[in-house]
Amino acid sequence: MNSRLLALLSAGGATLIYGLNHTIAKEVMPDHVGAFGFIFIRTAGASILFWFASLFVPFEKIDKKDYLKFFITALLGMCLNMLSFFKGLELSTPVNSGIFATTNPIIILCLSYFFLQEKIGLKKFIGITLGFIGALILVLHGTENSLRAPNVPLGNFLFLLNSIFFSSFIIMVKPLTQKYSTITIMKWLFLIGFFMNLPVTSIEFSEINWINMPFDAIWRIIFVVLGTTFLTYILNLFALKKLQASTVGAFAYAQPIIAISYAIITGNDYISFGRGLACLTIIVGVYLVSQKPNYN
Repeated sequence: MNSRLLALLSAGGATLIYGLNHTIAKEVMPDHVGAFGFIFIRTAGASILFWFASLFVPFEKIDKKDYLKFFITALLGMCLNMLSFFKGLELSTPVNSGIFATTNPIIILCLSYFFLQEKIGLKKFIGITLGFIGALILVLHGTENSLRAPNVPLGNFLFLLNSIFFSSFIIMVKPLTQKYSTITIMKWLFLIGFFMNLPVTSIEFSEINWINMPFDAIWRIIFVVLGTTFLTYILNLFALKKLQASTVGAFAYAQPIIAISYAIITGNDYISFGRGLACLTIIVGVYLVSQKPNYN
């Protein structure tokens, strides 16, 4: 298996986990864990896992000139990104969060063009345009609000901020992946992020009733820490080593498909002609964007 195909599979695997995460995490909040309490668990758990994993890889010293880069990257990816996503998920719906994730490639494409000097070929431009059209169909088609979504407009606004912060994180972390290993990068980013979030997240964490928490909530928390946090960041950073940032970001277009599909399987949503057409358009867009660029 060539490295590019492996990188595409890694990005696809991370997207699958992210798509499932929208519903899995939502079903824990706010009855068992508050949004900010979830972030405490996520950053603490990821810090422990990545620092433990670092015991089995060669030690890498961080260059002093990269200290600020690590700080800003942690602020964007492990602080602002998580705070806006989990609070948005607490206020809005999983399907809405999946739909808003499709704005990531557009933001990443613009940032990559200006800050990473990535070229945009015609095929990639068409792919991103198709993905945007598919996402727009989903947005216009709409999703039903639920009783567990008390403030959808504010939640959706936080999802938009989340997309901006996550896209900025991808741009900031891309150069670091060319210099340090994935484990080295993530162990420091999550440790920094944990202390950044601590003043906001510690109160809700202390209010969690662990003794009476059902197993159904516990396995979802474990999924978020092991899958959505530990595994997805490893997969995404591996993909970033081999692919352009805009290519990795384009996989976010598949998140609404996964989110809606999972909701249908669990009996919480339905498929219609409009959603089916949107999903097909998004799949074609992701395929075009994932193709190796040719500027000759």
